[in-house]
Amino acid sequence: MVTLPGTVSRAAEALRERVPPLTALPLPHKVDERWLASRWPVKELATPPAGSGLKPVLGDEGPPVVGHMLEMMRFGPAFGLRRYELYGPVSWTAGFGRRIVALSGPEATQIALVNKDKAFSQEGWKFFIEKFFERGLMLMDFGEHHLHRRIMQEAFTRPRLAGYVGEMGPALREGVAGWGATERPRLYWALKQLTLDVATRVFMGMRSGADAARINRAFVSSVRAGTAFVRFPVPGGRWSAGLHGRKVLERYFGETLPAKRRSGGDDLFAALCQATTEDGDRFSDTDIVNHMIFLMMAAHDTTTITSSAMAYYLAKHPEWQERARAESLALGDDIPDIAAVEKLETLDLVMKEALRLVAPVPSLTRQTVKDTDVLGHYIPAGTLVGVSPTVNHFTPECWTNPFAFDPERFAEPRREDKSHRMAWMPFGGGAHKCIGLHFGGLEVKLLMHELLRAYRWSVPESYTARWDYVSLPVPADGLPVHLTRR
Repeated sequence: MVTLPGTVSRAAEALRERVPPLTALPLPHKVDERWLASRWPVKELATPPAGSGLKPVLGDEGPPVVGHMLEMMRFGPAFGLRRYELYGPVSWTAGFGRRIVALSGPEATQIALVNKDKAFSQEGWKFFIEKFFERGLMLMDFGEHHLHRRIMQEAFTRPRLAGYVGEMGPALREGVAGWGATERPRLYWALKQLTLDVATRVFMGMRSGADAARINRAFVSSVRAGTAFVRFPVPGGRWSAGLHGRKVLERYFGETLPAKRRSGGDDLFAALCQATTEDGDRFSDTDIVNHMIFLMMAAHDTTTITSSAMAYYLAKHPEWQERARAESLALGDDIPDIAAVEKLETLDLVMKEALRLVAPVPSLTRQTVKDTDVLGHYIPAGTLVGVSPTVNHFTPECWTNPFAFDPERFAEPRREDKSHRMAWMPFGGGAHKCIGLHFGGLEVKLLMHELLRAYRWSVPESYTARWDYVSLPVPADGLPVHLTRR
């Protein structure tokens, strides 16, 4: 290790003195001990202005060129928790060829997401996904974001949500019923295909077929490209596939849009075409294409991850599976409407706990547009910032026995999610909190309702899912389960 002079060296030694051994950390995945032993030199991100009274952000670059990118992808929450233990709520690391400041814990997170001084911009997302999800709602800032969100909200009113539930129900029942051909499916992949099929039906009014399969492939390619290590179009690479996928989606939505404008419909595509605020604001054709591409990505991946996590924890805890099934069976054989779905209280508790344990979006990206500070640490303009829901979801200050599966923590009177405004934040927070959170929750509960009605499922007692964080969290083995018809 290189010895640094002055305050950095003293701070580094102080940090190492208070870090517990790895065995003392109840991490969900073990971090590579060879990496922990590397002791990368601790450095300042930037020197605070003279007389400011601010502290520097401390961190380390990790291995040359790749930085800590591979550890971030491999270990997910364990990596973030270890950094939090080592450096506290504000630190920096390297990845994707950039220095990235990590904000962890409720207080640091709140400063960035509430963003009172408008120092944190969505520009950070552009580094990862702009090429594939250009001018999606999540990439917009300040006044423009507010206007587009107001228009888009018209597509997520309760009457619209009720209509989407009515469309999803039959598609989900039909899709789930078709899984009986194999007793040991890789459940993640079955759920992913089903949610893609439902998305093309509910979002675009498309039925299954060659066109739907082509659109689905384009979405998958675009999503995977965002975390590509080689970030230019090498033939056969993820970046190149993502750019091609984006062109396919633009062409499809652009060609289909005029008919949607004319004829309307109950799907989300039609809703965006018709959405108009009280002031008469509405989306241009280009806006609609951009928002549809983004919303399809945001909806189907997060739904797949959440339903997969729920299925895993219900397999590991059969008493919760039976409790949820009893509520579903009590609804009878009719496909439930929105009011019935909202009454599935056990599924609601399980969903919230699964979202806590496996946050579908493990990091929220920002970029500073001016010099600012977080908890007294100086962050200069132009800094890429990662806000970490995953660390917040495991902090013992907010959660009792945080690594345990315990859905009752969300029930009255415990409500541990109310321990801090940012204790539970799977949908983000502040002005950019996910606009489709109610839509997503309804889809996940309706999907799990159909799964509970049709099957029982289990995993071996010794089985533990390992989540791959290369892009968004995915069970590395596809989540094999033993599935039997009821």
